[in-house]
Amino acid sequence: MKRRIRVKNLGLQPYQPVWQKMQQFTHQRHQETPSEIWIVEHPAVFTLGQAGKPEHVLNQGEIPLVQTDRGGQVTYHGPGQLVLYTLLNLHNFNIGVRSLVEMLENSVIDFLATHDIKANADRNAPGVYVDGKKIAALGLKIRKGNSYHGLSFNIDMDLAPFRQINPCGYQGLEVTQLRDQGVIMSVNDVATDVLTLLADKLDGDLEFND
Repeated sequence: MKRRIRVKNLGLQPYQPVWQKMQQFTHQRHQETPSEIWIVEHPAVFTLGQAGKPEHVLNQGEIPLVQTDRGGQVTYHGPGQLVLYTLLNLHNFNIGVRSLVEMLENSVIDFLATHDIKANADRNAPGVYVDGKKIAALGLKIRKGNSYHGLSFNIDMDLAPFRQINPCGYQGLEVTQLRDQGVIMSVNDVATDVLTLLADKLDGDLEFND
Protein backbone atom coordinates (compact mmCIF):
# COMPACT_ATOMS: atom_id res chain seq x y z
CA MET A 1 0.00 0.00 0.00
CA LYS A 2 1.39 3.38 -1.03
CA ARG A 3 1.96 5.88 1.75
CA ARG A 4 0.36 9.28 1.30
CA ILE A 5 2.70 12.28 1.07
CA ARG A 6 1.16 15.72 1.30
CA VAL A 7 2.99 18.30 -0.83
CA LYS A 8 2.72 21.96 0.18
CA ASN A 9 4.09 24.81 -1.92
CA LEU A 10 5.03 27.61 0.47
CA GLY A 11 6.50 29.95 -2.16
CA LEU A 12 9.14 32.47 -1.08
CA GLN A 13 9.41 32.40 2.72
CA PRO A 14 12.00 33.58 5.29
CA TYR A 15 14.16 30.74 6.54
CA GLN A 16 13.73 30.93 10.29
CA PRO A 17 9.90 30.73 10.54
CA VAL A 18 9.82 27.76 8.14
CA TRP A 19 12.51 25.98 10.17
CA GLN A 20 10.49 26.57 13.36
CA LYS A 21 7.35 25.20 11.67
CA MET A 22 9.30 22.07 10.64
CA GLN A 23 10.40 21.54 14.23
CA GLN A 24 6.87 22.07 15.52
CA PHE A 25 5.36 19.69 12.95
CA THR A 26 7.94 17.00 13.78
CA HIS A 27 7.60 17.38 17.57
CA GLN A 28 3.80 17.18 17.44
CA ARG A 29 3.36 14.44 14.86
CA HIS A 30 2.30 10.91 15.77
CA GLN A 31 2.50 7.56 14.01
CA GLU A 32 -0.55 8.18 11.81
CA THR A 33 0.34 11.75 10.82
CA PRO A 34 0.76 11.78 7.01
CA SER A 35 4.25 12.61 5.81
CA GLU A 36 4.72 15.96 4.09
CA ILE A 37 7.14 17.57 1.66
CA TRP A 38 7.33 21.35 1.51
CA ILE A 39 8.40 23.22 -1.61
CA VAL A 40 9.95 26.57 -0.74
CA GLU A 41 12.36 29.28 -1.83
CA HIS A 42 14.16 31.46 0.69
CA PRO A 43 15.41 35.04 0.58
CA ALA A 44 19.20 35.23 0.78
CA VAL A 45 20.50 33.42 3.88
CA PHE A 46 23.50 31.37 4.98
CA THR A 47 22.72 28.40 7.22
CA LEU A 48 25.24 26.59 9.38
CA GLY A 49 24.65 22.96 10.38
CA GLN A 50 24.53 21.73 13.96
CA ALA A 51 28.26 20.90 14.02
CA GLY A 52 29.12 23.55 11.45
CA LYS A 53 32.34 25.51 11.77
CA PRO A 54 31.99 29.30 11.59
CA GLU A 55 35.37 29.59 9.85
CA HIS A 56 33.74 28.22 6.71
CA VAL A 57 31.89 31.54 6.46
CA LEU A 58 34.59 33.57 4.73
CA ASN A 59 32.71 36.83 4.24
CA GLN A 60 29.19 37.06 5.61
CA GLY A 61 28.62 40.56 4.28
CA GLU A 62 24.99 41.65 4.64
CA ILE A 63 23.53 38.15 4.29
CA PRO A 64 21.98 36.78 7.52
CA LEU A 65 23.59 33.69 9.08
CA VAL A 66 21.40 31.17 10.91
CA GLN A 67 22.76 28.37 13.10
CA THR A 68 20.36 25.51 12.51
CA ASP A 69 19.90 21.91 13.65
CA ARG A 70 20.47 20.00 10.41
CA GLY A 71 23.53 17.98 9.56
CA GLY A 72 26.29 19.37 7.39
CA GLN A 73 28.31 22.55 7.31
CA VAL A 74 27.45 25.91 5.73
CA THR A 75 25.34 26.52 2.64
CA TYR A 76 23.53 29.35 0.92
CA HIS A 77 19.84 29.66 0.07
CA GLY A 78 18.39 32.32 -2.21
CA PRO A 79 15.58 32.99 -4.69
CA GLY A 80 15.75 30.70 -7.71
CA GLN A 81 16.88 27.73 -5.64
CA LEU A 82 14.46 24.85 -5.09
CA VAL A 83 14.31 23.70 -1.48
CA LEU A 84 12.45 20.50 -0.66
CA TYR A 85 11.85 19.86 3.02
CA THR A 86 11.18 16.16 3.62
CA LEU A 87 9.02 15.70 6.72
CA LEU A 88 8.80 11.93 6.50
CA ASN A 89 8.11 9.11 8.92
CA LEU A 90 10.97 6.85 7.89
CA HIS A 91 9.46 3.82 9.64
CA ASN A 92 6.36 4.06 7.45
CA PHE A 93 8.53 3.92 4.33
CA ASN A 94 10.78 1.17 5.76
CA ILE A 95 13.93 3.18 5.12
CA GLY A 96 16.83 4.58 7.11
CA VAL A 97 18.52 7.93 6.79
CA ARG A 98 21.16 6.64 4.35
CA SER A 99 18.45 5.35 2.04
CA LEU A 100 16.64 8.70 2.18
CA VAL A 101 19.85 10.54 1.29
CA GLU A 102 20.42 8.24 -1.68
CA MET A 103 16.80 8.58 -2.84
CA LEU A 104 17.04 12.37 -2.74
CA GLU A 105 20.35 12.35 -4.60
CA ASN A 106 19.14 9.84 -7.18
CA SER A 107 15.93 11.78 -7.80
CA VAL A 108 18.01 14.80 -8.83
CA ILE A 109 20.44 12.64 -10.81
CA ASP A 110 17.55 10.95 -12.65
CA PHE A 111 15.89 14.32 -13.33
CA LEU A 112 19.13 15.68 -14.79
CA ALA A 113 19.52 12.56 -16.92
CA THR A 114 16.15 13.29 -18.57
CA HIS A 115 17.78 16.51 -19.78
CA ASP A 116 20.93 14.71 -20.96
CA ILE A 117 23.00 16.02 -18.05
CA LYS A 118 25.33 13.49 -16.44
CA ALA A 119 25.53 13.88 -12.67
CA ASN A 120 26.82 11.87 -9.74
CA ALA A 121 26.70 11.61 -5.97
CA ASP A 122 29.63 11.29 -3.58
CA ARG A 123 29.16 9.06 -0.53
CA ASN A 124 31.82 11.01 1.37
CA ALA A 125 30.29 14.41 0.55
CA PRO A 126 26.50 14.12 0.17
CA GLY A 127 24.95 16.04 -2.68
CA VAL A 128 24.80 15.99 -6.47
CA TYR A 129 27.64 17.07 -8.75
CA VAL A 130 27.96 17.90 -12.44
CA ASP A 131 31.56 17.87 -13.70
CA GLY A 132 32.76 18.24 -10.11
CA LYS A 133 30.56 21.26 -9.43
CA LYS A 134 27.84 20.98 -6.81
CA ILE A 135 24.30 21.51 -8.08
CA ALA A 136 22.33 20.12 -5.12
CA ALA A 137 23.07 19.91 -1.39
CA LEU A 138 21.55 17.84 1.41
CA GLY A 139 21.16 18.32 5.11
CA LEU A 140 18.82 16.33 7.34
CA LYS A 141 17.72 16.05 10.93
CA ILE A 142 16.18 12.84 12.28
CA ARG A 143 14.05 12.88 15.44
CA LYS A 144 12.50 9.61 16.65
CA GLY A 145 12.48 8.20 13.13
CA ASN A 146 11.09 11.36 11.55
CA SER A 147 13.10 13.45 9.12
CA TYR A 148 13.07 17.16 8.46
CA HIS A 149 15.20 19.65 6.53
CA GLY A 150 16.11 18.13 3.14
CA LEU A 151 17.42 19.10 -0.28
CA SER A 152 18.40 22.33 -2.02
CA PHE A 153 18.77 22.33 -5.83
CA ASN A 154 20.20 25.33 -7.68
CA ILE A 155 17.86 26.21 -10.57
CA ASP A 156 18.21 29.84 -11.72
CA MET A 157 19.78 32.02 -9.07
CA ASP A 158 22.64 34.35 -8.18
CA LEU A 159 25.52 32.00 -7.33
CA ALA A 160 27.89 34.78 -6.19
CA PRO A 161 27.16 34.35 -2.43
CA PHE A 162 28.56 30.80 -2.60
CA ARG A 163 31.96 32.47 -3.06
CA GLN A 164 31.56 34.03 0.40
CA ILE A 165 31.64 30.56 2.03
CA ASN A 166 33.33 27.19 1.75
CA PRO A 167 30.24 25.42 0.39
CA CYS A 168 29.39 22.46 2.63
CA GLY A 169 32.78 22.97 4.31
CA TYR A 170 34.90 22.36 1.19
CA GLN A 171 37.41 25.05 0.31
CA GLY A 172 37.34 25.94 -3.37
CA LEU A 173 34.27 23.81 -4.16
CA GLU A 174 32.56 25.23 -7.22
CA VAL A 175 28.81 25.28 -7.63
CA THR A 176 26.58 25.26 -10.68
CA GLN A 177 22.88 25.49 -11.47
CA LEU A 178 20.36 24.10 -13.91
CA ARG A 179 20.33 27.26 -16.05
CA ASP A 180 24.09 27.04 -16.56
CA GLN A 181 23.60 23.47 -17.78
CA GLY A 182 21.36 24.80 -20.57
CA VAL A 183 17.97 23.98 -19.02
CA ILE A 184 15.52 26.82 -18.41
CA MET A 185 12.69 25.73 -16.11
CA SER A 186 10.75 27.28 -13.26
CA VAL A 187 11.42 26.19 -9.70
CA ASN A 188 7.88 24.80 -9.43
CA ASP A 189 8.14 22.74 -12.62
CA VAL A 190 11.44 21.24 -11.45
CA ALA A 191 9.86 20.51 -8.07
CA THR A 192 7.03 18.56 -9.69
CA ASP A 193 9.40 16.46 -11.78
CA VAL A 194 11.84 15.72 -8.94
CA LEU A 195 9.04 14.89 -6.50
CA THR A 196 7.45 12.50 -8.98
CA LEU A 197 10.77 10.64 -9.19
CA LEU A 198 11.20 10.69 -5.40
CA ALA A 199 7.66 9.41 -4.79
CA ASP A 200 8.34 6.48 -7.10
CA LYS A 201 11.44 5.56 -5.09
CA LEU A 202 9.54 5.88 -1.81
CA ASP A 203 6.52 4.04 -3.21
CA GLY A 204 4.55 7.05 -2.05
CA ASP A 205 1.41 8.75 -3.34
CA LEU A 206 1.74 12.53 -3.76
CA GLU A 207 -1.16 14.73 -2.72
CA PHE A 208 -0.60 18.35 -3.77
CA ASN A 209 -1.98 20.95 -1.35
CA ASP A 210 -1.12 24.59 -2.03
